[in-house]
Amino acid sequence: MTLLIIAYLGGALTILSPCILPILPFVFARAGQPFIRSTLPMLIGMSVTFALVATLAAVGGSWAIHANEYGRLAAILLLAVFGVSLMSPRVASVITQPVVDFGNRLLNASGKPGSVPTSTSSFILGVATGLLWAPCAGPILGLLLTGAALNGANLQTTFLLVAYAAGAATSLAIALLVGGKIFAGMKRSLGVSERIRQVMGAAVLAGVAVIALGLDTGLLARLSYASTASFEQAVLNQLHDKPEIETSSEVASNGTVSAVVDTTQPFRSNLPIESGAPSLNGAVEWLNSPPLTIEELRGKVVLIDFWTYSCINCIRTVPYVRAWAEKYKDQGLVVIGVHAPEFAFEKKIDNVKKAVDDFKIDYPVAIDNDYKIWRAFENSYWPAHYLIDAKGQIRYHHFGEGNYRQTEQAIQHLLREAGSEMGSTAPVTPDAKGAEASPDLKNIRSGETYLGYKRAASFVSPENLRADAANAYSIDEPDLNEWGLSGTWTVGAEQAVLDQPDGSIVYRFSARDLHLVLGPGAAGKPVRFQVTIDGKAPGPGHGADTDAGGYGTVTSTKLYQLVRQSGGVAERTFEIRFLDSGVEAYAFTFG
Repeated sequence: MTLLIIAYLGGALTILSPCILPILPFVFARAGQPFIRSTLPMLIGMSVTFALVATLAAVGGSWAIHANEYGRLAAILLLAVFGVSLMSPRVASVITQPVVDFGNRLLNASGKPGSVPTSTSSFILGVATGLLWAPCAGPILGLLLTGAALNGANLQTTFLLVAYAAGAATSLAIALLVGGKIFAGMKRSLGVSERIRQVMGAAVLAGVAVIALGLDTGLLARLSYASTASFEQAVLNQLHDKPEIETSSEVASNGTVSAVVDTTQPFRSNLPIESGAPSLNGAVEWLNSPPLTIEELRGKVVLIDFWTYSCINCIRTVPYVRAWAEKYKDQGLVVIGVHAPEFAFEKKIDNVKKAVDDFKIDYPVAIDNDYKIWRAFENSYWPAHYLIDAKGQIRYHHFGEGNYRQTEQAIQHLLREAGSEMGSTAPVTPDAKGAEASPDLKNIRSGETYLGYKRAASFVSPENLRADAANAYSIDEPDLNEWGLSGTWTVGAEQAVLDQPDGSIVYRFSARDLHLVLGPGAAGKPVRFQVTIDGKAPGPGHGADTDAGGYGTVTSTKLYQLVRQSGGVAERTFEIRFLDSGVEAYAFTFG
């Protein structure tokens, strides 16, 4: 139920995003018509179609992508006819009488004999709009699509996407009701009904042009990246409340605050009991430890850390988890990393073993390739932290990066509750380097971008993505947060694979750090590359995995830090040119 509420509110927030602009003309063209017979069927058609298409696109592979491409083309043609008929039915009938007659029957039917009922025509228009709607993948939609990819096509996935679309439909309906009253007033007072009709027709044609040119998933997606993300994250935080940790405190003479420990009574934390801890059974293998169970961990405080090794948010959290494991192991804390893969290559146990070694992780790691532990905890996030008390009860959770001080304070409270006599200590301050360093949040204007066709967006090579087929691509200078390919690539569901040497990826970004998840391909041979920023070697702006000349080598499948700007952060054009074939490129992230 919580996820349904989150999905609904996330959809409602899309009206604040520029990504909604292309479909507004189609919706507002129904202003002034009966809500139940005209507007509501259209919004229902839009919501149902979007939910079905998004479900299939998240799990269905290339055939779903191709099917939706044809559906979008048909929808664009239908709505273009709609726009022309609004502007000038006489001209439209001269151009193509049969098609326009059909369009006008759909759009202007009023119950006359032989005409399509208004509710049916509106529903068909809603289906067309749903095929065109490409909402921005903010935190909430990203959560839903990730869940769909992990869990496959099922009723829960579709219900969540329907809830998301219903939220958008609700906010559109409210806006339409208000807009309808305004339009009706204009008609009464100014007598400009025909002019309004023509303006709406022009707006519909402009919306068709925006969608046909791909601006709905390019320019508007870029504008939308930061516009609703903070609102959506606030919704997630509010509906996944984290309890405040109360402490008695005193202010020392130097102004610092320290906790007052009452040693006369057993300590009892005010952290609520959220639920019993679920089973840890189902891991395909354990690293650094034999298999552990919740039952044998009774008497210990347990920190469960859900992560995956190429996730930048997880990588930046690892130094804190590693420091907590070391600092509190003698006080009764057991840290367990649950590695739940996002990409297929993260299911390879040898890859995970290497990552555990690279990150210097010596606490137990459960390899949860089948997501059994993930589902037992009903988890939906990377990273996610759950604290289990000595009685086997979940008492605290936190999703995503950050909140390290509060999480450590919760660890201390549960350890004291379990009988530890430790006093309050300063929080850990790990010396994180490279990709593990905290992000420069105030300067990030670029967001996670996937290169596989299943979740690709803002791709601007003129050849367009071809699923699962080798294709020659080219790229000019992209705009902010757009990317493209140059050379011969095969784009799969998760990754783009370079088929011939001397291919490149270009991305226009704005952030301090740029990372790219790369792998050497099935052959496993190292792939040499060179990075440039605005056409020049990065120099002091190089990342941890490149030198000052921008040179580096892909030796294993992982996240590579390619840029860390040393000066002021500004828009830059990043290019990585691969000197050898076979490289696999998965996703950009920024910091």
